[in-house]
Amino acid sequence: MGQKQRDMATPGTFLTRLIRDVRANTIAIMAIALIPLAGLVGGGVDISRLYIVKTRLQHACDAGALAGRKTMGGGTWAQTVNGVSNYPNTQAVQFFDSNYNSAAYGATGVTRSFSENAGKVTGTASATVPMTLMRIFGRTEEVLSVTCDAEMRLPNTDVMFVLDTTGSMGDTPSGDSKTKLQSLKSAVKCFYEIVARLDTDENCTTGNPSGGTGNQVQIRFGFVPYATNVNVGKLLPTSYFANSWPYQSREAQWNANTTYTYPNQGTPTVTSGPTENWTGTGNWQDKAYSKSGTSSTNCQNNVPADTATQNNGSAGSPYNVNTSTSNGVQTVTYKVDQPIVKTQYRYDSYTGNPSKLCYYDTRQATGTATTTYRRVDQGVAQTTYTFKQWHYGRITQDISGLKNGTNWNSSFTLPIGSNGTSKTITWDGCVEERATVKQSSYDPIPDGAKDLNIDLVPSQSDASTLWGPVLDDMIYTPQDPGGWWGGSSYWTYTGPNDTTDEVYSTSDYVNGSSYQCPTQAKKLQAWTDPDAFDTYVDSLTANGNTYHDIGLLWGARLMSPTGIFASENAYTLPTSDNPGGGEIERHLIFMTDGDPCTSVGNYQAYGVAWFDRRQTDASSAPTDGCTDTGTLTAQVNARTAALCTAIKNKNITLWVITFGTLSSSTVTRMTACATSGRYFNATNAATIQSTFKSIADQISQLRLTR
Repeated sequence: MGQKQRDMATPGTFLTRLIRDVRANTIAIMAIALIPLAGLVGGGVDISRLYIVKTRLQHACDAGALAGRKTMGGGTWAQTVNGVSNYPNTQAVQFFDSNYNSAAYGATGVTRSFSENAGKVTGTASATVPMTLMRIFGRTEEVLSVTCDAEMRLPNTDVMFVLDTTGSMGDTPSGDSKTKLQSLKSAVKCFYEIVARLDTDENCTTGNPSGGTGNQVQIRFGFVPYATNVNVGKLLPTSYFANSWPYQSREAQWNANTTYTYPNQGTPTVTSGPTENWTGTGNWQDKAYSKSGTSSTNCQNNVPADTATQNNGSAGSPYNVNTSTSNGVQTVTYKVDQPIVKTQYRYDSYTGNPSKLCYYDTRQATGTATTTYRRVDQGVAQTTYTFKQWHYGRITQDISGLKNGTNWNSSFTLPIGSNGTSKTITWDGCVEERATVKQSSYDPIPDGAKDLNIDLVPSQSDASTLWGPVLDDMIYTPQDPGGWWGGSSYWTYTGPNDTTDEVYSTSDYVNGSSYQCPTQAKKLQAWTDPDAFDTYVDSLTANGNTYHDIGLLWGARLMSPTGIFASENAYTLPTSDNPGGGEIERHLIFMTDGDPCTSVGNYQAYGVAWFDRRQTDASSAPTDGCTDTGTLTAQVNARTAALCTAIKNKNITLWVITFGTLSSSTVTRMTACATSGRYFNATNAATIQSTFKSIADQISQLRLTR
């Protein structure tokens, strides 16, 4: 007993035992661990709250930026809509508030603000979140902040405008103050402002954009204004065109007058002579004697012979010249006299014995020796022509004068002017189509219809694939203006394969066809200069009839990724800021004021329909009209339908806009032509403007950038 008291009283001994005693330790450990456990649990709860609040802040900020940018559209951040100033900012704030519960998780002091720069909307938001368990560590609240932005960023996009610029586009709809063409120009410019983000000279309701679309995206626009024809020829290589082409024209026939000159004379030959003719003698004189004569007879026999004839100076000029010609050969005969001289001797006398001398006399004789010559000269032909008459008909003319290597001349000459004189033939760029076939339907497109093959690349080795220039100066039709609908005619025309369709006449007949060539088309290009865009759109004029097929055909050709411009259209082009090779979204916007309208007297892409009959039956006269009337109009409708299908099959979105009041059959055709859901009808300036804006907004796709 006493010993135990001593042990317990000993401090070292007691503490040692206490340390070694493990009974009830858990309670102490748990007490000590409560402090860090509270921090861990409280931190997890509060961090979860912070994460949820920040996530919702981010979502609300993104929604606000997106809503503000979409509301802004192609306009400005400060625009006023329905009386609300700074409307895009107002929408951004409202969308933020709708997507964020400011009272959630006790958050306070919520702020949000949005701004715009160069078309990009940027937002910031913040909130103060009170802590719960973390307060025991001295953290009473946390301030959270987020940023967001949204911009109108297009994918790489090609937009081809195929625009009706026919005469009816010059009409003013009821209630409007502008013509349909003026309203179209305004709508196209505002479309450009929305998509290209550049300001034109048009006062668009969306405000004044700025900044463009940046260098990381390729946005291009092209144009094909169309009416009776399209003006695309000078956009194409010269190798895509034939060197000769048949036209309703004329060729001069000539009287040939061939004359000959004889600059080189042949070598003369003697045909007779020389014949001596002695005309003069001098007096006889005693000249000599002979000593050897022994008798009178012997003396006479030894008289010297006359000396040989000698030339006595230069020959005279030719005379008795006779010239005859035959087949370019000239034969000349003539005589030449040569002066001649000789010494003559004669017996004089004889003296007998004793001297026995022989005497004779001498004198000079003069005359001429006449020689006849013949010379054959080969002539040099010189042919001159005088106008005889005209040959009128379907004449194949040489058009190679338009080509200047790989460049184009604006004109050339042919001898089809008055009396066969040279006439200057000008070319504005409209083209005649290549080989085609005549069918009531082109679904599917037949092989022979080379004109409807969007992607067929021309080859000089295959004439059926080549184009020809539309040359109004070349045309001379068999009838005067109005002839085919009742005016006077020069001769009866029964069809392009009948020999009576040609005539020979000295008369200067006229061009009885009607012709219009619209503003030159434009290939796809960036149009980074809005002034240039304005200038081009303002150049469009209203004239001519309505041939939908030719406009759609060339719109498709100019934007196809696999056709004649594949190297430019297949993928994005490289720039200093972009390596290129990107995919492209393609949109063809086809705008027309409605019904097709044709005339057999139009000079268009298939010639003058009444005479050439390339689209219709050659054995009967074609008929014309509007909407559904006439064999020529039926061809335009059939070809248009085939082209609409071909365009959509190339993954091109085909937007169709009709402007004005049109027939139900045209509405049916145009609706079928468009990509599903992409047909619109506008009736006045306001609706054409809103239609183009709607399309621009749909093409312009929003994408968050943060």
